[in-house]
Amino acid sequence: MATPLTADALVAALKAEGVRVVEHPGWRTHNRNHKGPWGPVNGVIIHHTVTSGTASSVEMCFNGYDELPGPLCHGVIAKDGTVHLVGNGRANHAGKGDGSVLNAVVRESALPRPTANDTDGNTRFYGFECVNLGDGADPWPAAQLAAIERVSAAVCRAHGWSAASVIGHKEWTNNKIDPRGFSMADMRSRVAGRLKGEPSGGDGSGEHDGSAGAGTYTVRPGDTLSSIADAFHTTVEALMALNGITDPDRIQAGQTLKIPGADTPRYAPFPGEDFFRNAPRSPLVTAMGRRLVAEGCSAYEEGPGPQWSDADRESFRKWQRKLGDAPEYCDGWPGRRQWDALQVPYTA
Repeated sequence: MATPLTADALVAALKAEGVRVVEHPGWRTHNRNHKGPWGPVNGVIIHHTVTSGTASSVEMCFNGYDELPGPLCHGVIAKDGTVHLVGNGRANHAGKGDGSVLNAVVRESALPRPTANDTDGNTRFYGFECVNLGDGADPWPAAQLAAIERVSAAVCRAHGWSAASVIGHKEWTNNKIDPRGFSMADMRSRVAGRLKGEPSGGDGSGEHDGSAGAGTYTVRPGDTLSSIADAFHTTVEALMALNGITDPDRIQAGQTLKIPGADTPRYAPFPGEDFFRNAPRSPLVTAMGRRLVAEGCSAYEEGPGPQWSDADRESFRKWQRKLGDAPEYCDGWPGRRQWDALQVPYTA
């Protein structure tokens, strides 16, 4: 069991895992807490929306409908891999499910087949809705599957859970069929692989990973060159040039693609605790300062610049406080987790 993450902590965990996050206006105070408890939490449930279109799906999940008020989940995972946060607290996503399934999630053991609907899942699970018609034919692009993996890993990592804490709605109750179109067992394997590494890292195979350092990618049914480019933070033109592709509409499932820039990390790795205490002069300090400004954590009167200064330390202290860290961890000196959450762009 765990206390639910604060809004800031959830955003930080998602970003540290490389998730592209959009915060829907009002999501931080949007919940159904007046209808029942929120927490302790034990896992993540993955759903599909039975809708198409990002904007309309996000609005539906935020507002709900007459029979079921919103929020209908905590985040909506779009086909391009972007995660739109729509709720913070209890959400109407899981409903009643099997208490024996919850017990298995708590133990992180094999899931039984759900037969009873005797336990409130809205109290105990985070919920993420994925934009998909749920008809078995609507494709699951590489970027969307990569985002499901990253979101699940982010929440598990934040709570110290294993991949066994991630389940599908159909594994929670025998009244649902979602998500349909991919295997939850396969997804748990992907999440488990990601949890073996550091945040934002991949497993190095490129088979299932959406990180910039994956190297190669095997095309899946429903993939397009555009969706693959989005997943790996590159362009269609770059993929075509590297792989000798002349027609962007002619790729096939099972085809292996080389990924440009595979050896270049997207975000700067943590330089170590002593780096900043030695008052460095480095482009990395400038890059960090710009990210702090973008996050609303600026204590700069001018700059930021390459020379580490008291303004840099005070700005980073603001970031630590924004993450909700305990006072003893808000001293302005960057730690690895705090640095990873800031997502400072890689500087050559």
